[in-house]
Amino acid sequence: MAEDHTIKNLSNLNNFYYQQRFNSCDAEDSKTLQQELEGKGGAADIEYWLQKFQLTHRRNAPIIQLSNGELKKTQIIKHLLKKPDVLVLDKVFTGLDVQSRKSLHHVLNKLAQDGVTIILTTDTHELPDCITHFAEMGQGKLLNFGAIDTLGFLNVPENEKFSGHLPAMARAYHVGPLINLKGVNIKYGSKQILENIHWQVSPGECWLIKGHNGAGKSTLLSLINADNPQAYSQPVYLFGRKRGSGESIWDIKKKIGFVSPELVKFFDKRITVLQTIASGFFDTMGLYSRLNESQREKVHEWVSYFSLDEMAHKPLSAISTANQRLVFIARALVKSPLLLALDEPCQGLDDFQTGEIISLLDEIHRQTGVSILFISHYEKDVPNCIKNVMELQNGKSSIYKRKIKRTKFLTTV
Repeated sequence: MAEDHTIKNLSNLNNFYYQQRFNSCDAEDSKTLQQELEGKGGAADIEYWLQKFQLTHRRNAPIIQLSNGELKKTQIIKHLLKKPDVLVLDKVFTGLDVQSRKSLHHVLNKLAQDGVTIILTTDTHELPDCITHFAEMGQGKLLNFGAIDTLGFLNVPENEKFSGHLPAMARAYHVGPLINLKGVNIKYGSKQILENIHWQVSPGECWLIKGHNGAGKSTLLSLINADNPQAYSQPVYLFGRKRGSGESIWDIKKKIGFVSPELVKFFDKRITVLQTIASGFFDTMGLYSRLNESQREKVHEWVSYFSLDEMAHKPLSAISTANQRLVFIARALVKSPLLLALDEPCQGLDDFQTGEIISLLDEIHRQTGVSILFISHYEKDVPNCIKNVMELQNGKSSIYKRKIKRTKFLTTV
């Protein structure tokens, strides 16, 4: 099973676009979850797996409106319905909430007991009990293999570390709240996604947005990043202006550095690493404008910082998933935004790279005072600068202070 999931419409064509998930009128051309699974297995098996992965309430939802985590669970179910003898899983836990990861551990352990061979690529902290052996890869070679109980700490090759020279970033300065939601309600058909959300983010504040798969986290960010048209009819105030009061989406986006699984999924993978990072200056899904000398310099600084020099002129499709994620983080940072909106930014990164990104964000916040909105299903992946929590459950929000368990990461910043 590949890490990514391709969404097709009722004509079996892959022609959806990035913002379409948030446009309810466009969902009519999307298969529902039930339609996506029909024909892949018997009705009883489909019902069993929908219950197992907490998706029964979403059976009639258009696939295009499922969250990243719900899409991952759909992808898993489609493969399990085949009742395979060998199951190959690439980063299968990525994007899943805590309960869904527990369910998947149980499923994999049961399949192994029933004689299914499981081959899994994942981080060491997500190894199911059924895994008996490991193989360590590096630089295209098999470096080590053996019984799982001999698996110790795997050293990170020196050339995978970041350079340590952080590019200069402008101080984030703004007078008044960056975000003010005054009773926001978002619905798609009969499905209430967000209900009466009151939330204010002041300059310099950093927030963790928590919730299970499908809780509305990405929908919340779509209102802030000017990707959701329902914001025009809602009491949404961004950078001191109410949505729909004359500002363009580009006026909003230029103040925000954004990363999300959906952005990565729908981005044009034919353009190069350099072009992708440079597109962050213009908030476009490709590069359609010329850079000035200062912008070119800044792009190369971030390429150098993330040790991407050797692949700078390669298309995104030719580099690894982990390196793609570093490229999109650089794209978010290149313009020194007032606000970073980061939806699972460490997806696809190994433990070392994740630690480096967390330390990088802490350092950037310390130096610039940038505000950060951060989504992650792993508490250990959240920067220490994030002190506030907005938790979503059944469309409603609760706000509280974060209890920080300090974790020591290696860092070169």
